Amino acid sequence: MATYDYESGKERVDAILNNELKVIEKAIPSDSSFTFENGYYGWVTGIFVDIRDSSTLFADENQVKVSKIVRSFTSEIIEILRDDDNLREIGIRGDCVYAVYATPSKSDIHELADKTFYVNTYLNMLNKLLQKKDYPTIKAGIGMSTAEELVVKAGRKDVGINNKVWIGSAVTKASNLSSMGNKDGISPLVYSSVSYSNFIDALIKDNGEKAKSWFTKKSDAQNGTYYHGSIIKTNFNKWIESNI
Repeated sequence: MATYDYESGKERVDAILNNELKVIEKAIPSDSSFTFENGYYGWVTGIFVDIRDSSTLFADENQVKVSKIVRSFTSEIIEILRDDDNLREIGIRGDCVYAVYATPSKSDIHELADKTFYVNTYLNMLNKLLQKKDYPTIKAGIGMSTAEELVVKAGRKDVGINNKVWIGSAVTKASNLSSMGNKDGISPLVYSSVSYSNFIDALIKDNGEKAKSWFTKKSDAQNGTYYHGSIIKTNFNKWIESNI
């Protein structure tokens, strides 16, 4: 049985705690810029897409069917979210697809909001395809949040097991907001107040003042002020209606 070398472990932890972390304030860079001695502080936006009532779906006895539904859900959402030069992390956590981006400018945040509109519309397409197969349809909450965060590399320096850790509210809040979407009267798309305030002007410029009416403002003790809605990409949705 393998034993844990706690004496060496104590030395490693001491080295971490005594290290002077170099914090660099700039747009969050790609992985190659991160070391175990530095960290980057900058504007970050997280997007989480979380299946509603996934426990019921996963409990279905037809596991092949469930696997096809989950793979269809994850495949195209990843495709929508991954196509961005500012992407810094993307992955799957259980029943949730997530992505994290560097967003140094308002235009970056507007582009990510547009991605969430595509995701929301894609779910319409997926459900039509599932209906044609007599498979159960799915609902999802789509959360997006923006904040300044400290990003560091964490793990074991000498064994190649490491990943970035996002220290701040953007990623955590995006996850929380996604868990609220499409539930208890909240629309599928849910945005933090910082995300909303950074993309709403661009939406108004493109669509007029009516864009404000697409969102409902709410607040709670955990998440503060947030905005929810159910925006879709019109041309995409017309194609769905005509072709599926």
